[in-house]
Amino acid sequence: MKTIKTGKTNTSRHVPLRTCIACRKIKEKRQLVRLVHDADGGIQIDISNRKPGRGAYLCRISECWDNALVGGRLENALKTSLTQENREQLAEYGNIVVMDC
Repeated sequence: MKTIKTGKTNTSRHVPLRTCIACRKIKEKRQLVRLVHDADGGIQIDISNRKPGRGAYLCRISECWDNALVGGRLENALKTSLTQENREQLAEYGNIVVMDC
């Protein structure tokens, strides 16, 4: 008997992994929120994960957002200093994206 090969193989795709700067857990890139320090000196939330600039990732957990903003980890990761306006904007967004994990 002949065996017919369909050409399909059981290969798995590469899943990009990133580390949360607050809790240091490694998760899939899509599970994290990317923050970017852009060329203008501002900090933006990168929903598309494609904006140019130095990036840092945070979990969608309130404790991670609190630790990153209060502890200075975000400033260290992005190599910049946060203004009060940046902190308020990120804290507000952090309250929106937080989910129970």
